[in-house]
Amino acid sequence: IQGSFVQRVKPLAGGPAVDFSYVGIDAILEQMRRKAMKQGFELNIMVVGQSGLGKSTLMNTLFKSKVSRKSVLATAQEKIPKTIEIKSISHDIEEKGVRMKLTVIDTPGFGDQINNENCWQPIMKFINDQYEAYLQEEININRKKRIPDSRVHCCIYFIPPTGHCLRPLDVEFMRRLSKVVNIVPVIAKADTLTLEERDFFKKKIREELRANGIDVYPQKEFDEDAEDRMINEKIREMIPFAVVGSDQEYQVNGRRLLGRKTKWGTIEVENIAHCEFAYLRDLLIRTHMQNIKDITSSIHYEMYRVRRLNENNTVVAHANGIPEHHLTAHEM
Repeated sequence: IQGSFVQRVKPLAGGPAVDFSYVGIDAILEQMRRKAMKQGFELNIMVVGQSGLGKSTLMNTLFKSKVSRKSVLATAQEKIPKTIEIKSISHDIEEKGVRMKLTVIDTPGFGDQINNENCWQPIMKFINDQYEAYLQEEININRKKRIPDSRVHCCIYFIPPTGHCLRPLDVEFMRRLSKVVNIVPVIAKADTLTLEERDFFKKKIREELRANGIDVYPQKEFDEDAEDRMINEKIREMIPFAVVGSDQEYQVNGRRLLGRKTKWGTIEVENIAHCEFAYLRDLLIRTHMQNIKDITSSIHYEMYRVRRLNENNTVVAHANGIPEHHLTAHEM
């Protein structure tokens, strides 16, 4: 056939048939897999919410190990700090030969004061500081072969299970922070709500997010194609996830499972009939982890980088006596 390769399959002497049209482009996938396995992965998760909502427990449940700061650095009785603190702890996790450096960033003191005005500011500053550190490494003349990534990939925001509506604090935090980081809202300790209360609360929260123009992860504008849109639409209909966390194991009908024991029975954390923890875990780890990191890098960090470089261009132009209106549209 003119202009194309003709597929010819010829048996070698005494051997199996060989496809002479095979080039081997698909082998790149195996090469990429091997390289990724050698390098390992990084994931930085921030947890935000007032004290007592089970942030540490949920992180331990997600990764089935003691990864939260409280679990590792447990003190006799941790007092609520007078101001918001940002504390992080890193772990090297390995599963089936895949290595991952997990960093859990905690925000003790958030929402615990009498006056919580502007309590989002230290968190915003921390996120931007990580972007700045990455940018400075990137613009170095002799930059590292692999820049350490401390950028916050995802922020899990814990909503108290009031069953009514979002507080002004919740709205203000998510409205401001959704512009700089991927926010995944969850209803904490969802076992305190009946199924009817839970469904009403979830619907009310979705309405309030829309009314306030808050775009939580997965953001509609970043869907890559029709298949993506279909998958993400199902997730968007479930947000916020009503979760229950537990690092306690129980025996139920001969099965060992994570759960919370009550007088009326055991709440199974990974049973979707009991809570939506499994959906949250799948989103963060099994299906969308790489996408969360990609959006952090190509959208949130990129917006910060462009803004910072534009600021620098403006400062340099002014220092050289160039009027602002002479800067090109690209520079502005």
